[in-house]
This record gives sequence, structure tokens and C-alpha cells, in this order.
Amino acid sequence: MIAGILLGANVLRRKVAFVRKTLMPTSVLGGFLLLFIRISGLIWVNTELLEMVTYHGIAIGFIALSLRTLKKDTAGSLTGPKSGALIVSCYVLQGIMGLIITLVFSATVMPGLFSAAGILLPMGYGQGPGQANNIGASYEALGFAGGHSFALSLAAAGFLSACIVGVIYLNVLRRKGLILPNNPADISGSVMTEIFQDEKEIPLSESVDKLSIQVALVLLAYLISFLLIQGLSFWVSFLGSGIEKTVSSLLWGFNFIFGSLIAMLIRLVLSHLRRFKIMTHQYQNNYLLSRISGLAFDIMIIAGIATIEISDLQGLWAPFLLLAIVGALFTLLYLRWICKRVYTDYYLEGLLSMYGMMTGTISSGILLLREIDPNYHTPAANNLVSGSAFAVLFGFPLLALIGIAPNSDFMTVVVLGLLVVYMGLLLLFLLKVQRGRSCPPNMMPPAKTVSGATRTRPKQPTRV
Repeated sequence: MIAGILLGANVLRRKVAFVRKTLMPTSVLGGFLLLFIRISGLIWVNTELLEMVTYHGIAIGFIALSLRTLKKDTAGSLTGPKSGALIVSCYVLQGIMGLIITLVFSATVMPGLFSAAGILLPMGYGQGPGQANNIGASYEALGFAGGHSFALSLAAAGFLSACIVGVIYLNVLRRKGLILPNNPADISGSVMTEIFQDEKEIPLSESVDKLSIQVALVLLAYLISFLLIQGLSFWVSFLGSGIEKTVSSLLWGFNFIFGSLIAMLIRLVLSHLRRFKIMTHQYQNNYLLSRISGLAFDIMIIAGIATIEISDLQGLWAPFLLLAIVGALFTLLYLRWICKRVYTDYYLEGLLSMYGMMTGTISSGILLLREIDPNYHTPAANNLVSGSAFAVLFGFPLLALIGIAPNSDFMTVVVLGLLVVYMGLLLLFLLKVQRGRSCPPNMMPPAKTVSGATRTRPKQPTRV
């Protein structure tokens, strides 16, 4: 059913001009189509199965991304760490704004509102439907009635923000003459950011298919992370039933974090085996791992959006709409300010790609980026990937705060204060720490924008 919906959504996006101009990702459109089919009762849909698909899809996708070998194009530069800090600072800003809104609502017009609900804003906008599904379900188990659908609805609103606000902002830039419309020939077909086979990889003529190796590595990492969480949950059970219920649900909710860490460890082990000549070939293939993660994320997005229960939002529409609007607006304003200071040589490319990802997923960030940089002449696309890897490290304090926020109203206020402090530390790193250039030497930055003039770039070879 998901496969049929995906193909149908792809046909709509290709053939219907209005849908195509919205830049809405095919998987998001498919998710809304399946949601409509389920709500209308045309076909019975097993929502429990869809929730499991969403849960496992985000873990498999992040494991595949984390297994990718790292390139040293930005050696000596802080672009990767700063991109990671920028991503997490967006999460923190969204969390601050979200908690302020829900705390004010719970203290005034909606005294029964779950005060920690606002911290679901970065889970929906910044992390997407996979993590929104996990944390929303955890919060619902802790007493937030409708928390699962509330979080998934925020994720859907984030996709709409990426498409609608992103497209409106693109048109504003075009009217001002800051960017030029793309030549359709520039964006036809697939533009690859990685080659199919790196040096010293296992050959295509090997007795086992390269895709089989990639799938085996991904599932091995997932098995180890499952056993790790199982062991941690067992030891947590000795701390008391109350603590066990809270901590255990969060451990399983953050399965993709454990999977990413195990994948990074496997990648490190394989790298050292090659360095000491114990292993002669590189077994990871970045191209195939990217395809595995893309498949997992596409299916996860369709399944996640389709599980939204509109009826669960009854009585929560006011905070939901306010969170959705504030999340879209403040994320754009913050990125306009910070990207000028972090991506000085390619500000617009950095801004649009980050806004697309911080309200949707990395795919919506790439979609907006391709409108002004179809051949990836700037490092903006690479920053989304390298920044996501560093964001795992910078994001651990935030994950811990998400775990303690729902314990009480007082703890929610404490978490809000700690988020403000952490935001200050991240800004200190982003603005004060300097080393190297923001643009790698082998990547030519775009020409400086002159008021009233068009942006032009010298021709460069397309990387296929």
C-alpha cells in the first residue's frame, strides 16, 4: 500500500504543475494521501503497523547515514562542527519558544495543558515525523493525552513550513534580483553528491552483492543497539517502577541515537582494521548507504504522517497552531541572522538548505537548495550531512532535558532555563571560535551579491 501511494504521489508531483511548484517532497504528499484515505474510510489501514514502520524507519535511516565513510574535504576547518552546533541551536531555540508558549497556556487559559508539550516543537520541526512519533508516544504514556498525534501534526506542519515558507522566500529573493531562476536542464535527472565506488572498495565482481553487505552492516548495528537498550532497560528496572517507566520509554524512544552511535563505532573499527592492514578492502559504500537511508526515510515519512489522529487534537488546536506559526517564523529569522555569520561565502545557499532541514528533513533542505545551487557548487549540501553527524554529539544535553521536562511543572521551568543557558554556549561557539575558512579551498564560492545586480558563478565541472 505504501509503495502504491509513493508511486501515485510521484505521478502527481511530476504531472500536476501546482503540486510541483509547491516543492513538497513526494513522501510528504504520499503521507497526506494515505492519511486522507485512512480518515475517509476508503481502505482500512493498520495504524499500529504504520507506527512500527515509522519507529524502525528512522533508526535504519540514521544508522545507514552514520556508517558512511567521512571525507576530509574540510580538513582544518570548523564547518562540520559549526554546522552541527547550528542545527542543535535551532532545536534549542524551537524548544525555548515552544516551552514558553505551553507554559503560558497552562498557567492561564488552559490549566490542564501538559506544560512540557512545547518541547515537542523541535522534535516535530527539527527531527521530523520519526522522532516526533517516538517522543510523542513517550509523552502520551507519561500523561499527555493526544501527545502522539500532537507531535506528528507538528511534524506535518513543519513540512508545510519548509515547502510554503521556503517557496515564498525563494520568490522574494528572485523578485529582489538576488537569485536567478534555474534552467530546467540544470536540475533534470539526478545530481549525485557521492560517487558509486570509492578507491579500495570491494569490487563489483565480488561473490556477494555490494548492497547485501550494506544491508548486513545496517542490520548488525541495529541488532547491537537493540541488545544494548535491552540491557540498559534491565538494569533500570532495579531503580524502581516509577523511574523504570520514564527512563525505559525514553531509551526505546531514542533507539535511533543508540543505532547511530553503534554505527559510528563500527565505522571506526573498520577504519582501524584497514589502517593496520588487517582488512584490505573498504566495505561501506556511501552511495548505496545513502540509498538505504533515503528508502527508510521515504517510507517512514509516509507511515508517520498517515498515523495522525485528527480527533486527538480536539482542545489542542490553539497551542498547536501557535507553535506551528512561531516555529516557522522564528526558525527563519534566526537562520537569516546566524547563517550570515557561519556561511559568509554562501549565505543564501546555507540559509535555504538549513531552513528546509530544520522544518522538514534533509530532503526538503536539498530541494530548496537545488533551486539556487542545482549542481552543488557550494558546500551547503555537504554541511547538512556532516552537520547532522556532529549534531548527534551536540544534541545529547537536549535529549537529557527532554527526558526530565515532563516530570513536573517545576522541572519544565528548570528545563527552560537550562535551554537558555545551553543556547548561549552554542552561540559562543558559533560566533567566537574561529579556525580555517568557511568554504573549502576546492569549492569556489559564489560571487558576492550586489544590490540590484544578478548573482553569477563561473562555470565549473559537474560532479557525477
